[in-house]
Amino acid sequence: MKKLIWWLFMGSKGGINRAKITNLIDEKPCNAHQISEELNLNYKTVKHHLRLLEENNVIICTKGVSYGALFFISDEMEANYKIFEKIKDNLKIGE
Repeated sequence: MKKLIWWLFMGSKGGINRAKITNLIDEKPCNAHQISEELNLNYKTVKHHLRLLEENNVIICTKGVSYGALFFISDEMEANYKIFEKIKDNLKIGE
C-alpha cells in the first residue's frame, strides 16, 4: 500500500487534489458536492478523484446510495495513515 499511496498523491497528475480530498474526508465524511464546495474544485474533477481513490481502496462510500453518498477513509488507509501524513507535510496540506 505504501507505493500506491506515494503514487496516488505524489507520483501522478492530480495528486495534490486527491490529497486535499483525502484530508477533508478524514476530518469529516463528505459527499462529492460538499467536497467540491469546500475545496473550490469542479464537481466532475472531484468525482474523478473520488473514483480513483475508491478504486484504490483509499476511501469507501455508503452502499446503496448514488446521489449524496458519503465518503469515508477505508480501514486499509487508516492503517497506513502515517505514510499519508508524511506526504501531507511535503505538500503542505492541512496547515
